[in-house]
Amino acid sequence: MTERTHEPVLCEEVVAALNIRPDGLYVDATFGRGGHSRAILGHLGSSGCLLAMDRDPEAAAAAARQFTGETRFTMVQGPFSMLGKTIVERGWHKRVNGILFDLGVSSPQLDEAARGFSFLREGPLDMRMDPERGESAAAWLQRADEQEIADVLFTLGEERYARRIARAIVRRRIEQPISTTRELAVLVADAVPTRERSKDPATRTFQAIRLFINQELGELQAALPQAVEALAPGGRLAVISFHSLEDRIVKQFMRREAKGEELPPDLPVRSSEVSVRLHLVGKAVRATDEEIRRNPRARSAVLRVAETPEAAHA
Repeated sequence: MTERTHEPVLCEEVVAALNIRPDGLYVDATFGRGGHSRAILGHLGSSGCLLAMDRDPEAAAAAARQFTGETRFTMVQGPFSMLGKTIVERGWHKRVNGILFDLGVSSPQLDEAARGFSFLREGPLDMRMDPERGESAAAWLQRADEQEIADVLFTLGEERYARRIARAIVRRRIEQPISTTRELAVLVADAVPTRERSKDPATRTFQAIRLFINQELGELQAALPQAVEALAPGGRLAVISFHSLEDRIVKQFMRREAKGEELPPDLPVRSSEVSVRLHLVGKAVRATDEEIRRNPRARSAVLRVAETPEAAHA
């Protein structure tokens, strides 16, 4: 089976950000269809190793097809929250030279109507990154009360008409379940009285429900500290985010770790000393106009990079 090609966002910038050593240990925590993994492997020597993770079983299957026989590569299916445990099990704790997160939904997930992520394609209203676990979007919309739906749309989608949409969903499901992507998209369009320029009225609703169903922000908040704990001195953490909620979490986490936390007073050091676990590396990186023309998905991508101090784990 031939894999469809999907261009990884900010690929050259990621390779530069990770500052790849030929003999290093690296983690691609969001394999997708392997674009970033392939680029990282291209810069590793025979003694380097790459661990890839993804909660999507289709991504794991794609990795098995693409990298059969590649002894430097290992794929593990699982969510971000398994990152620390997975790294410890491999004996890589505090030895990893670089970790990459490419957040959000992948292009293959959007392109495949059966996954139910896109309002542009008719398909079952699923939205689970791992279709074998958890509750589908359709099931949640059928059981959640109006207030819960409105809260999710407002908090995770920053949808100003969250209450209108939630009310419309509850009214509709009394007559029949909302089971397809187009049914939800049309319902949202009918409920929203105004339009944002160049944005489908269902955009914020689909984003919010997807984030909620997959608990994406919670997974990110759990994984970032695990990533820092896994890094070797001088190791790099690179995170690509695609909307403000993700980017805010990443930015605040990196700044907090770079500022340092006051150490407990019972330690044999002055209470005024702080523990700095990260140094920021450069400013946030965005795609060039040329990349955006070639790959429109890159338009909203933001890459942030941080590094553990050389003596961090001494």
